[in-house]
Amino acid sequence: MPYRPNHRQLLVTLNPAQLVGCIALGIWLGFLAIALTTWLGYKLFLNAPLPITTPAPPPPAMNAPGGESPMFEQYQNNLRRQEQSQGDAQSHNQDPKCQFWLQQDRTAPTDKSRTNVLKFCN
Repeated sequence: MPYRPNHRQLLVTLNPAQLVGCIALGIWLGFLAIALTTWLGYKLFLNAPLPITTPAPPPPAMNAPGGESPMFEQYQNNLRRQEQSQGDAQSHNQDPKCQFWLQQDRTAPTDKSRTNVLKFCN
């Protein structure tokens, strides 16, 4: 067994009044540090004047979409075509046989289900 020197004991005597005073002083100093930090942050960031050199320019006037814009005409035509194709697809898909084969094709796609979807849904 290795040689171990005897450990010296550290004798600490605590004066309860001094201990309570040190804890209270630490709490008050912590509170004071937090209060000063928040006050300083408030003064620096919230009360600082914002540098505004020139006012923002007014937004450009937007023209109402009219018939003169070819892009708008194309957009409206595309919307009409899309609504029409969705209506056609919904009217075809209302058939119970079509719904059945569409579900079959989604869950287990096979050649038979694809041909039946084309047969009953078109």
